[in-house]
Amino acid sequence: MIHVVAQISLKPGCRSRFLEEFHKLVPLVHAEEGCLEYGPAIDAETPITAQKTDPDLVVVIEKWESVPHLEAHLVADHMNAYRETVKDLVAGTSLQILSPA
Repeated sequence: MIHVVAQISLKPGCRSRFLEEFHKLVPLVHAEEGCLEYGPAIDAETPITAQKTDPDLVVVIEKWESVPHLEAHLVADHMNAYRETVKDLVAGTSLQILSPA
């Protein structure tokens, strides 16, 4: 099993529109072979002062059975269509792929 943390930096004020499109994608990804978990997260409002928040950031938390399953996910037709749909909303992305320790 692998864990994936994808950070999606959005253009200012685009988070609601982005999440609307992203939520359409989630059921398609959940149906993919090897998908154990996949969903967006945003900063929680807390009184914890050490927390750094960003209203233009969405973090996608993922778990996959294997790297080959993730690789297939990344080139799936619905992922390509999603990227095209949100390209004008996204400022940048980063991906972290982790193994349980």
